[in-house]
Amino acid sequence: MASAARIASRAGGRGTEAVAAVLVPAVVSAAPAGAAAAIIVPRTAAAVATAATGRRNLYLVRVIAPPGSGVTHGFYWPVRALGIHRTRQVLTFYGRLKKMNDSEQHGGDDRDFRIEHDSMGEVRVPAHAKWRAQTQRAVENFPISGQRLERAHIEALARIKAAAAQVNARLGVIDADRAEAIAAAAEEVAEGRWDAHFPVDVFQTGSGTSSNMNTNEVIATLATERLPEGREVHPNDHVNASQSSNDVFPSSIHIAATGAVAHDLVPALEHLAAALERKSAEFAKVVKSGRTHLMDATPVTLGQEFGGYAAQVRYGVERLRGALLRLAELPLGGTAVGTGINTPAGFSAAVIAEVARTTGLPLTEARDHFEAQGARDGLVETSGQLRTIAVSLTKIANDLRWMASGPRTGLAEINLPDLQPGSSIMPGKVNPVIPEAVLMVAAQVTGNDTTVAVAGAAGNFELNVMLPVMAKNLLESVRLRPTPPGCWRTARSTGSRPTSSAPASTPSPRRPWSPRSTSTSATRRPRRSPRSPRGAQDHPRGGPGVRLRRAGRPHGGTTGRGAGRAADDASVGRTRAHPRTGSSVTRVAAVVGARP
Repeated sequence: MASAARIASRAGGRGTEAVAAVLVPAVVSAAPAGAAAAIIVPRTAAAVATAATGRRNLYLVRVIAPPGSGVTHGFYWPVRALGIHRTRQVLTFYGRLKKMNDSEQHGGDDRDFRIEHDSMGEVRVPAHAKWRAQTQRAVENFPISGQRLERAHIEALARIKAAAAQVNARLGVIDADRAEAIAAAAEEVAEGRWDAHFPVDVFQTGSGTSSNMNTNEVIATLATERLPEGREVHPNDHVNASQSSNDVFPSSIHIAATGAVAHDLVPALEHLAAALERKSAEFAKVVKSGRTHLMDATPVTLGQEFGGYAAQVRYGVERLRGALLRLAELPLGGTAVGTGINTPAGFSAAVIAEVARTTGLPLTEARDHFEAQGARDGLVETSGQLRTIAVSLTKIANDLRWMASGPRTGLAEINLPDLQPGSSIMPGKVNPVIPEAVLMVAAQVTGNDTTVAVAGAAGNFELNVMLPVMAKNLLESVRLRPTPPGCWRTARSTGSRPTSSAPASTPSPRRPWSPRSTSTSATRRPRRSPRSPRGAQDHPRGGPGVRLRRAGRPHGGTTGRGAGRAADDASVGRTRAHPRTGSSVTRVAAVVGARP
C-alpha cells in the first residue's frame, strides 16, 4: 500500500512491514506471514466486545495483505493481545493510517497501482501484476475461499492459448509476430513461471470466464513485453481470437483431467497393483482363516486375499481407461453456444491436434458440440470411476488395519511397517498411519464426487454454470493419488517370512513380531471353538461355552474377551484342524511391507 510505504519511509525506510512495527508494536510478530500493513479499527458491537473482553468497546487490528499473498483479508487481532491499552493511543494510530488510506483512495500516491480500463470503466490494478482489469474485478468480487485453479488447469489453459495463436496465424486471423509472442508467453505460463498471477478464486462465475480472461490478460501482458515499443497484444482481440470462455474453459478441464489420469493416476495405480501382485505370489502358501461377517470361515491363503486386492486396483485402471475415451473429447470450437460462431473453418480440429501433439494426450474434437457444450457428463463419469477406486482402496486399507490389529489382543496376522510413534501417552505404540491416510483420502474423493455430480446437473440449455468447482474437485481427486514412492510400501519386505507349518507336538516357534513389540506374553493354550468336534459335546445350545461368552470370558482363555480372540504366541506356525472343515490352518505371521 502506498500509505504503508510512506509511513515506513518516515520510520526509516524499513519497508512496508515497518508500518506495523512503528505504529503498533508486536503486530509484525503476531500477524500472519505476508501481511503488508495493519489498520486499527474501532469496533463498537456490544455483543462482540462483551464476549471478548467484558467491555462495551473493543478495538481490533485489521491485517491488510496484498493480492496473491495468501493472507486472509479482514483478519482481526484483539488490541489487548498486542499490548495496547489506552484508547487515545489506539485512536491516534487509527487516525494516522485512515488519513493516509483515504488520501490514497482519492487520488493520492499511485506508485503501487496502475489504472486499467474495461467496458465498465477504470480499475486500480497492483503495479506488479501481470493481470488487468477483468481479473482485478474478479479478485474483488470473489474473496470467498482463497482456493485457486489447480496447477494442471492453468497449464491446460495456456496450452490452448498457445495452440490457438499458432493456428490463428496460419488462418490469417492475427499476424505472425503477435502469434509468436503469444505462444512464447503461453509456454512460460504452462511451465508454471507465472502462477502467482492467477489470483481468481475457484468460486467465481460459473462458466469460468474470470479465469479465462485472467489467462488472456497475463499472456497478453507477457507477449506485449516481447514486442517492440508501440505494438500491443490485446487479451480479447488477439489471445482470445476465435475462442469463447464457454468452449475454452471446459476444454481446459478435460485436457487437465485427461493428462492427470493418463500421466499420473494410472501409472500410480499400476505400480500399486504390481506391488500387491508380488505380495500375492510371496504369500501364496500362507494359509489363514477366511472371514465372513467378521467371523471365522473356510481357509484361504494370504496370497489369495492380496490377489483380490490387486484385481480391484486393476479393474479401477480398466474403468478409468474406458472413461478416458469420452473425457478426451473437447468442446473447443463450439464458442458461445455450440454453433461455432466467429470461428474460422478448421480452427478447432487444428488447435486440438496441436494440443494433442504438445501434451501427448489422445485428444479429439467432440462428436456433438451441443452435448459437449451444455453437459459435462464426461467429467461426471470420470469422477464416478475415481469414487469407485476410492471405495476399493477403503476396503483394502481396512483389511490391512484389521489383519495388523494388536499386536497382543487383535488379529495380529500381519506386520505393517513401523513408520512413526503412534501415541503421546504410550511411547511404544505404533499405528497404521498409511492405511488411515488412505481412508481419509478416499473419504475426500467420495465427497468430491458428490460435488461433481451435483454440479454436473447444473447444465441449463447450452451451458453448465458450475465449471470451476467441477474442475477443482475432479483434479483434486486425481492429485490425491497413491504416490508410488511413498504411500504404499507393499512392494518391499523385511526378509521375514510367514512361519511354516509344524506338527502339533513340536514346540511352537515365536511369531516374528515387528520392532515395536518389546514385551512377551505367557504361552496360553489355543482357544477351542464351541463348534469344533471336541467342543460340540459341551455346547449343545446353552452349554458352558455360551455362558462363558456372555460373561465376557473367551472359550478356554483366562485374560478377558479380547485376549481370547488374539493371535496367541504359542499357536503361531502350529497346524490345527479348522472348526468346520477339518482342513489344516497355519497361523499367519507375514510382513506386508517395510520401511525403505
